[in-house]
Amino acid sequence: MLRYCALCVMPDTKPDLQFNEDGVCSACLYYENRDEVNWAERKKELQTTLDRYRSKDGSNWDCIVPVSGGKDSTFQVIRMLQMGLNPLCVTATTCDLSDIGRRNIENIKDMGVDYIEVSPNPIIRRKLNRIGLNQVGDISWAEHVGIFTIPVRAAVQFGIKLIIWGENSQNEYGGPASASENNVLNRRWLEEFGGLLGLRVSDFIGMENISAKDMILYTYPSDEELKRVGVTGLFLGHYIPWDGYSNVLVSQAYGFQSLETTIEGSVVNYENLDNHQMGIHDYFKFLKFGFGRATDLACLHLRRGRLTREDAMELVRRHDGKFPWSYLGKPLEKILAPLDMSVEQFVKICDRFTNKKIFETDARGNLIRDKQGNLTKVNYDNP
Repeated sequence: MLRYCALCVMPDTKPDLQFNEDGVCSACLYYENRDEVNWAERKKELQTTLDRYRSKDGSNWDCIVPVSGGKDSTFQVIRMLQMGLNPLCVTATTCDLSDIGRRNIENIKDMGVDYIEVSPNPIIRRKLNRIGLNQVGDISWAEHVGIFTIPVRAAVQFGIKLIIWGENSQNEYGGPASASENNVLNRRWLEEFGGLLGLRVSDFIGMENISAKDMILYTYPSDEELKRVGVTGLFLGHYIPWDGYSNVLVSQAYGFQSLETTIEGSVVNYENLDNHQMGIHDYFKFLKFGFGRATDLACLHLRRGRLTREDAMELVRRHDGKFPWSYLGKPLEKILAPLDMSVEQFVKICDRFTNKKIFETDARGNLIRDKQGNLTKVNYDNP
């Protein structure tokens, strides 16, 4: 049986999530604590920090903003420009970029910033995606590592001391208290919460003829390099009350585009628009832990009073964990084609990573699927 938070709709199977004696999850408790934060003071602290790192003579960029073209990275660029900084925007190219993803990247450029796009070797990337999906059930392992390592490597390369990240996911989605209160993203945060899933960069060397030189972009700079430049990364969400919905409203005013319809497996039309592989990534989270992107987003809106718990649970029932026959309109077989993988092979991998304790099975212990290939959880709320 899955146990759900008494306030939101997140199950206790989420890694690093904790419940108190009243059955309330740590993410809800962290959100409640926002009322105790002096946000005006935090904003002053942010301005002081930015002024300290600002290039005194204009000979270098003031900071790096890692950007995907999404609503949050667009918002980060807007805020830095509003606060008078000259950012260098750095994109770690996604695996299967969508048309709307490209338009939103071009929109960031048009806001008037210098921009660098780093495209890892696509042959190696396909190998990493295939290995990641087979070994840890994550087609996006390489992408999620690269979005944290490539901007940091750029900071070392260009001698830029400050990196502006978005929200601390351990605070927004729930995690250990010491990590949720952290306002700095460093090597330790990456190794613990950055999505490595126990698979290290060095583990790939020797697989499918992958060598150390193929993994340069996925390797975090050495402590000596970071110390030499003085690189530090700050979570913007520590200094301003983070809200994805208000971020998208601000970003849309500056040209950010969303879809007309709800994205597959989600409850909104404005998030994860850039990569056709995200449907697979979110589906495997559902198979492993019994929740997906719809649950994540429903919880965020519920905590902010935009949804009742009853409506949030209904949205989760309708949208979460549907078999990813397509994402952003691209069929599954075309998404899998670069991995030389068929839908049948994909389904076998899905079965291997499915937690059968949280899904309905028949008398023989086989997973029960409907006509669309969808699974059913053993319970969708507390008894």
